[in-house]
Amino acid sequence: MVLQQALADRFVPTSQTCSACGARDGPKPLHVRTWQCRGCGAWLDRDINAAVNVAKAAGLAVTACRAQVRPGPVPAQRGEAGTHPISRWEVA
Repeated sequence: MVLQQALADRFVPTSQTCSACGARDGPKPLHVRTWQCRGCGAWLDRDINAAVNVAKAAGLAVTACRAQVRPGPVPAQRGEAGTHPISRWEVA
C-alpha cells in the first residue's frame, strides 16, 4: 500500500486511494458510493475502502512507534479478584 503518511489526518484522501493497490483515483462526488480502481480493476465501496486505508495507516503508525498493541495479561487487584460476599440472588 502506498500512503504518503503514517497517520491519516483529515486531509489524506482515504476514500480516493485504492486499498488493494494504493493507486489514487481522484475526487468523486458524494453520490458515487462504489468505484473501480484504474490501477488494479478492483471494485471498492467508498466507506469500506476508506476504513481499510485508515486501519492500515494506524497499523503503520503502531509499527513505526514500536508500540505494543496487546499488552500481556495483568493480574486483577486483590479487591477485584474472587466473588462478592453477597450475591445478587441473596439481595432480592
